[in-house]
Amino acid sequence: MGTYINIGNAGFASARRSEYVDKSELIAIVNSTLHTEQRFSCVSRCRRFGKSMAAKMLCAYYDHSCDSRQLFQGLSITSHPSFEENLNKYAVIYLDMTEFVARFRHEGIVDLIDTELRTDVLKEYPDVEVREADDLMGCLVKIAEATGHQFFFIIDEWDAICREFPSGTKAMDNYVSWLRRLFKGVNAYRVFAGVYMTGILPVKKYKTESALNNFVEYSMVDPRKMARYFGFTRKEVQELADRHGMNFGELEKWYDGYQIGDEPSMFNPNSVMQAIDASRCRSYWANTGAYDAVATYIQMNYEGLKDDIIGMLAGGRCSVDPTGFQNDVSIVRTKDDVLTVLIHLGYLAYDWNESECYIPNKEVAGEMVNAIKTTNWKHVVSAIDESKQLLQATLSGNADAVAKGIEAAHDEHTSILSYNNENSLACVLSLAFYYAHNDYIFHREFPSGKGVADLVLIPRRNVNSPAIVVELKYNSKADAAIAQIKHRDYPAKLAEYSSNILLVGINYDKEAKTHQCCIEKWEG
Repeated sequence: MGTYINIGNAGFASARRSEYVDKSELIAIVNSTLHTEQRFSCVSRCRRFGKSMAAKMLCAYYDHSCDSRQLFQGLSITSHPSFEENLNKYAVIYLDMTEFVARFRHEGIVDLIDTELRTDVLKEYPDVEVREADDLMGCLVKIAEATGHQFFFIIDEWDAICREFPSGTKAMDNYVSWLRRLFKGVNAYRVFAGVYMTGILPVKKYKTESALNNFVEYSMVDPRKMARYFGFTRKEVQELADRHGMNFGELEKWYDGYQIGDEPSMFNPNSVMQAIDASRCRSYWANTGAYDAVATYIQMNYEGLKDDIIGMLAGGRCSVDPTGFQNDVSIVRTKDDVLTVLIHLGYLAYDWNESECYIPNKEVAGEMVNAIKTTNWKHVVSAIDESKQLLQATLSGNADAVAKGIEAAHDEHTSILSYNNENSLACVLSLAFYYAHNDYIFHREFPSGKGVADLVLIPRRNVNSPAIVVELKYNSKADAAIAQIKHRDYPAKLAEYSSNILLVGINYDKEAKTHQCCIEKWEG
């Protein structure tokens, strides 16, 4: 057993001894690419979404130095036709790039990686003649020629060097050249039966072309057929919740919300498992990313990015075009670049059908707020902190306090040019009620009765609070908004959610720039 070659199945064995959600059918997808033009795969997803777990599983499956049949017993892949064909059939090279980045933080890192791997591989093939000047790829070519062996190469956290060394540095340029030396050209097809790289970022682009354009890329933006293996599905989390006596609604509120490819409901797997182990839901995101990095990106405020972030905190969405991003965190030049980085980091979810991004769940929203607290967006932080009092005032029927709270939020978070814009006020209203996301699901422009309600807050399952219907009026009266709610029979649609409904009418006087509020309990 080597350090990097044929390391065995201990990593996956450890996972199987723990609570394990069966993602083994990923192997069938990788098997279908072996010995084809699609044999080079780069699978990128955000931290704590199971990248290393998948890499360990593939290592255990392909490594010919061990017998992993027992480890896969009971998993779905065993019924797939390709399971027997490829089980423990290849020499596997397994490289965790974070190990090298932790040890070597200088420009010679790539030469050291090549030397260590070359030395380890030659120990496994001592009878193959190589030249002293041969690099790793040169040795692998000669081993393949002499033995007929093809390799399966796994690189975990392939982009760790990209995140450590900025674009244009010698280390970064050498790393890209090293990857191209290994995986581009005719020798790559002779040496490798398959290659599986995983990391946070897709393969780096130079101008508009990938540095390794022969790789098939599966990412948070475009996962292709691997979407269901990027996180936990709704069904998988429901089964975990039932097995461990957890409240599925709480798990859903905290960790759901990612739309990955055609999968409409994906959960953060690490956070779900942490919550189950601790028997409580809270944020387990703190170790997954750096607040200062996120704060740096969002403070760039390209093209009104601040307003978009505020809008997403208020439950809205933002259009994004991820195609121009260079897949390099040191090259961020536009609002689309910032949003795309946040998608890859998991701070935003991406709806590829609509080309929109949004904040997926309570856990991530809380961490986004933590990042914002390190910026100079003090008024945003203040509004969020005050939103608890606004919700309490609403539930207690204190219309004057609600009017004052919304007026303060409107003053702080709406620019002069858009102050009287109706959509702007609706967005500010959602932000003002930010704290209510803990117990409510928000719906802006909610189809209800004979019209569309401006804002509807529906209590989450197991929350004993009234539903709230909010209607906005301009240059009118707050009680006119209440009358409109009743006339258009908005509460009728909400009867299925709750017979306990609060009607909230808000009027904004555009000339005086003042707000009035009226609150009634629905007597249907």
